[in-house]
Parts: sequence; structure tokens; C-alpha cells
Amino acid sequence: MVPFIGLTGGIGVGKSTALDALERLGAAVLSTDAVVHELYLDDDVRDAVVERFGPRAAPDGAVDRSEVARLAFATPDDRAWLEGLLWPRVGARMAAWREATSEAAPPARAAVVEVPLLFESGMAGAFDATIAVVVDEPLRAQRAAVRGHAALLERGARQLSQEEKAQRATYVVVNDGSEHDLERKLSAVLDKLEES
Repeated sequence: MVPFIGLTGGIGVGKSTALDALERLGAAVLSTDAVVHELYLDDDVRDAVVERFGPRAAPDGAVDRSEVARLAFATPDDRAWLEGLLWPRVGARMAAWREATSEAAPPARAAVVEVPLLFESGMAGAFDATIAVVVDEPLRAQRAAVRGHAALLERGARQLSQEEKAQRATYVVVNDGSEHDLERKLSAVLDKLEES
């Protein structure tokens, strides 16, 4: 069986970079952010979002992800509604992807899904193991600012802290060096998974 791994971490820790590195190392990878992006292209999802948040959520007929995030994070009810709309669809897409990955030949070293809210969404139990990518707070804030994550503090307040994610994860990878350093650390994790 190909190990089914959940990858998580806060905003600005380098989850996407880690996912790219794992793919180079022979893992099959899936980003739930990319899945959500695809879901927003679905007419039913778009229509539901517009019905909930109004036409500004989808100007010109396309969902404005940043506007929807701003609107959804404004109240717990709106956030819960959006999660209820998206998470079951993301879960179904993940399950179909996992099945396809398990049938691939040659098999991947692991099937890794990037889930930013892995523990918060209650999805951790679906995985054989989890990896939390962490970095010290000043570096994380700097990286997030470079990428334009102005809502780092606001969104971060709705996520578990890096320490909590690290405590819950099977493996913790500190991303405080180069991409090569990160890849080396992730390679060691894949080696451990193959040994277990």
C-alpha cells in the first residue's frame, strides 16, 4: 500500500514548496487549495456562493476567491457555511485521487495531500501519517508578506498555532533553510515511511 500522507502548516511556512519537493522525491501529490480553485469553476458551487454572499463574490461570473475568503471569514456562521459547501467536495475529490494513485504503476513512494486546515477540519484521521511544516514566526511573517498574505494575523487566529500542529503531527519538518535543505529533510521522512 502506498502511504497516504497529510501535509499541513500555517500561512507562509512553505507548504507548496514542500509539496513540490515531495513530488520530485517520487511522491504523488495533491493540493486541496488547487482542488478548491477547481471547485469554484463549477457552476453549482459558484451559484451557491453568489446566493450566500451576493454578486460581488463572483463579478463577471467568476468567483473572486479573495473576496469570498474576506466575506466568509467575517463571521463564524459564514465560514462554517463555506466549509460545509467545500469540504465534502474536497473529501470526495481526495478519495477519488487516492484510489487512482493506489492503482498507478509503478507505485508512488507516498500519496501526499496538502491540507492547510488538516487538524482543524478533522481530516487527520483519514491519513496514515501527517507532516507539519513549521518555521520561526519572524521568518513566516516575512515570507507571508512577500506573497501578499496581508490577512496573516486574522486568518492565523482561526488556525491552530504552529506548536499545536507540530504536537499533533506524526512528523515535523522545520523549513528554515534552502529548498535543498527542505528536500533533504522530506526525503528522510519518506525513508522513514518506507521503513515502517
